[in-house]
Amino acid sequence: MAVLRVAHLGICVRDLERSLRLYRDALGFLPLSEVQVSGDEAARLLRLPRVEQRTVFLERDGLRLALFAFAEPAPRGSGEPRAMNELGLAALALRVDDLEATAARCTEAGARLLPETRTDHPGFGSKLVFLADPDGTLIELIEIPGDPWRPFGTPIAR
Repeated sequence: MAVLRVAHLGICVRDLERSLRLYRDALGFLPLSEVQVSGDEAARLLRLPRVEQRTVFLERDGLRLALFAFAEPAPRGSGEPRAMNELGLAALALRVDDLEATAARCTEAGARLLPETRTDHPGFGSKLVFLADPDGTLIELIEIPGDPWRPFGTPIAR
């Protein structure tokens, strides 16, 4: 048996339309499909007492996101960005061609710029900054010259 493909990375959102303005309109993720999730089977799978949820699937560069908008039970959490050393998903990192312009477009679409994270590495010619989506999920914007498909760092032997 083998893993056939990565299915999606799920992000719970409080307001689906607000999140779509960021992920779809500002970051260029393309909407693929939408599904309503409810009932006993969904509740068991998601380990919730009941479920009424709308999911929108989006994709960019082969990465599929699923934005989960719960009507019931209501979403939980403060919406504040998590610490990078907190277990679980740390951040969604995106290579960009213009850090300032992309950050501005994202903040106009509802993201919160975390200016204290702004870092420039002259030796690499790179600029980095974190944003938080409207619900606190961290998004790292990375501007660095070179092939955006080539992994950064020292190659690992396979």
